[in-house]
Amino acid sequence: MERVLSQAELARAQRFGRPELRARYIVGRSTLRAILGTVLGVDAAQVVILRGRRGRPLVEGASVDFNVSHTRDTAIFAVATNARIGVDIEHRDRMVNVEGVGRKFMSPREQAMLHGLDGDAQRHALLRLWTCKEAMSKATGDALGAPFRKLDVVLDPAPSLRDGPQPYEPSRWRLLPVDISGGYLATVALWHAPASH
Repeated sequence: MERVLSQAELARAQRFGRPELRARYIVGRSTLRAILGTVLGVDAAQVVILRGRRGRPLVEGASVDFNVSHTRDTAIFAVATNARIGVDIEHRDRMVNVEGVGRKFMSPREQAMLHGLDGDAQRHALLRLWTCKEAMSKATGDALGAPFRKLDVVLDPAPSLRDGPQPYEPSRWRLLPVDISGGYLATVALWHAPASH
């Protein structure tokens, strides 16, 4: 798998102190290159991945957008051709301080919804909300600088953005929940950004 990596990627792989982290990076990066190569119709080694605005990765000279998320030993790769894309994955068993995370990152309506749930249902709803918001923030490149408390996400009947400031206008977003075997949940966020972005 190393043969498809760039010199910069190989150098980064060598900086990982533990062999399992190095191997995970090599497998993840070469898998991403294989996926992008298939979409672009080129060899994985020919894909040029650059850092764009705010450090968000992009493919040089291509109209495809991509994003990657991983937790534990599982990763999800997402590619889009007519939208910006973000993805986030979490494990259902992840222990979180629902009240603390809710207060810091959830809208008042979301917090009220979470207070009406108990136990695992509350934690799972929070994790789903988090994956929605994280995926959107990765699509825009805002990352943890996104206005999370102002992004109001509805989970039922399916995740959707109910309200948010620019560039999080609900009409430009589609949230796709993904359940992955092994207890993982993920959300893919598609952003139909204005042409100036």
